Amino acid sequence: MSNEGVDTGRRRMLTAATGVVGGVGAAAAMWPFLASLKPSERAKALGAPVTADISNLQEGQMTTVEWRGKPVWIVRRSPEMVQSLSSLGSDELRDPDSEVPQQPEYAQNEHRSLRPEVLVMVGSCTHLGCSPNFRPDAVAAPDVGADWKGGFYCPCHGSKFDLAGRVYKGVPAPTNLEVPPHRFESDSKLVIGEDKGVA
Repeated sequence: MSNEGVDTGRRRMLTAATGVVGGVGAAAAMWPFLASLKPSERAKALGAPVTADISNLQEGQMTTVEWRGKPVWIVRRSPEMVQSLSSLGSDELRDPDSEVPQQPEYAQNEHRSLRPEVLVMVGSCTHLGCSPNFRPDAVAAPDVGADWKGGFYCPCHGSKFDLAGRVYKGVPAPTNLEVPPHRFESDSKLVIGEDKGVA
């Protein structure tokens, strides 16, 4: 077959035009799929940082805010509560030094927080996700035992945590309560879910 009379310039132009139209068509067909991968406004809001005003939170009190669909507890600990943390060690607690990474580095200390007097923690038991009760008073009871120094008690299966969220030995919960990223915007404003600039 002879190629005489075939306009190769026109053929190249038609081939290029067909490729461009096909590419535009493929991009148009892919657009809805790619757009569906972008997080919705609701999803963005669920992951957004939450600001909590703690100016009215008194010593020994706890408040709860929601972040990413989870309850986050904020507890203002009294000096006595903070002091009680040093009386518990490896004899009573499973992970007293917070070696399992469930908190930012700046909260890997005895009080598991940026400031000793303010505890920020996700309020879900690490066993099966029940919500433990805040029992700050060091009062012995059959469910918590004679050596109770105050903390959190999960009524679902009996897990116990101290006032820093560290888990006791011999209970179903395998790890300490989670500490979310957080920072202080001011003395009375706490931002949960963001820790930019925290050393």
